[in-house]
Amino acid sequence: MSSQSLYVIKLGSSTIMHHPEVFAELNDLVQKGKKVLLVAGGAEGIRQKYEQLNRSIPVLALANGDEARYCSPSEMPLIRAAYQEFILAKVHEQLKSYHLKVFAQIGGDNEVVFGQKSKPVKAVIDGKTVIVRDSLFGSFTGCNVDFLQGALQVFDVVCLTPPIYDRELSEYINIDADMLAAHLATELGAEHLRFITGTAGLLQNVDEPASTISDVYLGDEIHSIKGRMKQKVRAANHAISKGICDVSITGPHSLNRPGTGKTWFWNIHRDAGGTDLLRKAIRIPSVSGDESELASYLLNAVQLPGVDGFIDEAGNVVFRKGNGPNQLLLLGHLDTVPYNWHVTCDAERIAGRGTVDAKGSLLSFIQMLYDAEVPEDGSLLVIGAVEEEVSSSKGAFYVRDHYRADAVIIGEPSGEDSLTLGYYGLYKLSISISKPQEHSAGKDSVSVLDQLYTIVADIRERVGGVDPSSLSSLIDIKHSNHNGILSATGILNFRISPLAGKDYAKQIQLDYGDGVSVSVLRATPGFENPRNSPLVKAFVRSFASKGQAIHYIKKRGTSDMNTLATTWEGVPMVAYGPGDASLDHTNEEYLLLSEVHGARAILQGAIEEWYRLRSEEGSYGYAGTAAKSFS
Repeated sequence: MSSQSLYVIKLGSSTIMHHPEVFAELNDLVQKGKKVLLVAGGAEGIRQKYEQLNRSIPVLALANGDEARYCSPSEMPLIRAAYQEFILAKVHEQLKSYHLKVFAQIGGDNEVVFGQKSKPVKAVIDGKTVIVRDSLFGSFTGCNVDFLQGALQVFDVVCLTPPIYDRELSEYINIDADMLAAHLATELGAEHLRFITGTAGLLQNVDEPASTISDVYLGDEIHSIKGRMKQKVRAANHAISKGICDVSITGPHSLNRPGTGKTWFWNIHRDAGGTDLLRKAIRIPSVSGDESELASYLLNAVQLPGVDGFIDEAGNVVFRKGNGPNQLLLLGHLDTVPYNWHVTCDAERIAGRGTVDAKGSLLSFIQMLYDAEVPEDGSLLVIGAVEEEVSSSKGAFYVRDHYRADAVIIGEPSGEDSLTLGYYGLYKLSISISKPQEHSAGKDSVSVLDQLYTIVADIRERVGGVDPSSLSSLIDIKHSNHNGILSATGILNFRISPLAGKDYAKQIQLDYGDGVSVSVLRATPGFENPRNSPLVKAFVRSFASKGQAIHYIKKRGTSDMNTLATTWEGVPMVAYGPGDASLDHTNEEYLLLSEVHGARAILQGAIEEWYRLRSEEGSYGYAGTAAKSFS
């Protein structure tokens, strides 16, 4: 599965003209199914255009000491020509070489992006301060969102440049390309905004190419910023204050090439209370299929002595602390269900998509790399899996088939005071019916929708005979008429109790004759861990050490625990993490920071207790069936 997440990428003209390798990175995003809106700067193209005309670029010396390109009505045609002939032509040429479908134009053409001319500016000419009234510089006021969203669905890459259009003046006006990118990212609800520059992000010392500033928080003053970089910082701060996307300045001339740098911007103050990484992770959108940015961020952020990390072939981020044979796996997931909204936090809580399900749990697992003591004969494996929220469960299947563990803690919300012992399984069916069109008033006429509902009811009865405790819901229906053939497709979900056993699906007949096709999309059994396992015992002791009673729960949802349990015979598994599970997938997700800290203390105690039990009592005989170890 691939995500249709949107990247808005500001690309400087120097990069466009002199570093064509960056287009390979754009092509890579497209091949991964991402939507790409490119915003191209024009300074180098304008320089070449004026050089071609043997003409000097007019510049205004502003009263505040800065300089700005003077774009008068007589210069505007040359500016537009520079973008057309040097920038857009180059973008077309490079992207076409990758056989990509490209829509590229000046932003103001067809009034796709519009704005308003700024007030007259004060300038210094011949030593005198004067008011310049005809400078066609302005600011963004809006864009044709429907048009751009449509273009992004049709084309692989959409590229826009300044100038934009002032409707009142019926005139093009110039705009800073960095601010144009920031505004477009906000208007279109982009997940990711990148400013590619000629340096390795923001530098602490402009004379030291490796002095990248990794994070910029609210209120940070960066005294090393000069020249054009000021506009990038202004645009980045605008985006994080208005938008929901994650924002970073990258380079030199690259999004992610090894050895390059990246500066992230956060609309939070620096936090030394142990939730800094959690608050950042929640701000990086990671809908299923779009987990790579979060995985890369965590891999780079967790740099600890004795901790190794990498991203595996499935896209899971993997860390290991310790090298001993007694391996405890903490398996959380990176992805969230769709729809992001602005993350908010204060001293008591944090709210945003994925806080409860389940970044709070995953970041608690990662915190154990810092806090938990791993003995010489132990190893702690922490994995953030991809695609837990969709039927593919790509990350968990990869973990099941390529790693091993002696016990597993799944990162899902149980609440600080509860431990999840098991989950229902998932039985997911696609039911398709097709037949020639007939008059609805005909004798004995049965529509495909009527037939679909009848079959759904029959399947429910059959499944109920195998598992009386099952739950079901028809979650999607599609209906079409193509060349006189009526079709209906329904997706029917069952939650299967652990009592149904592993082979329940073999007992359910799904043959409904010609014209009806029933496909099994997923048939994962339920799983329930016994209370007498050493892993549960470790949690009991940890709860007791904090003076707390333990509550056991079983969930009717499904987690990555079910996937592992399909082949990991005899491996103890429980789920634990902060948060109210009733908020899962809702637009009200939030975590109390006090619960985050409390759950981490319980988790740390349980981990260390499990190693202690393991050493005291020797092997319990539990072992995963997969052979590949971390290397």
